[in-house]
Amino acid sequence: MDTLIEWDKELLIYLNSFHTPWLDPIVLFMTKTIASLPLYLFLFYLIFKNYKKESWMVLIGIGITILLADQITSGIMKPLFMRLRPSNEPTLVGIIHLVDSYKGGLYGFASSHAANTFGTALFFWLLFRNQYSAMYWLFVWAALLTYTRIYLGVHYPGDILVGGIIGLMAGWVGYFAFTKLKARINPTQPTL
Repeated sequence: MDTLIEWDKELLIYLNSFHTPWLDPIVLFMTKTIASLPLYLFLFYLIFKNYKKESWMVLIGIGITILLADQITSGIMKPLFMRLRPSNEPTLVGIIHLVDSYKGGLYGFASSHAANTFGTALFFWLLFRNQYSAMYWLFVWAALLTYTRIYLGVHYPGDILVGGIIGLMAGWVGYFAFTKLKARINPTQPTL
């Protein structure tokens, strides 16, 4: 385990070293929820356009996804493992690049950003993969957003990896719940 932690630290130092002053404010903005608001609004538009009166079932599915992803990482794992974020790790002071003294919360394992973005990406990919082939770009969006956390020095790559896996599982559970609910309410209508 100590070896894995050391590799995680070394990979963070390497990946965090790719920074430049002009990119810092862009990455700091990208990591905020408001930066993804246009995408979220577009996805909600697609829900209401494609599902109309049944949109509430989709909203329950995405709600389950986010609830699971966020609660498992923030509500259970961070307090359980109490792994300091790299930005709060005394041995990394002066080694990693921080932007505008942004440090995030105290603990970082596992990444809620990774869980929520990858859960959202998988849920919407499963939901719309047959209608919109470009839905795979949601995984690129999730990868970019989670890289911002390494760039900012607030997550180790391992935090991101585990958070992403939890998010994918949460996205699958949320979609599965949606399909079961839809089948129960409208047993003769197929899922898109």
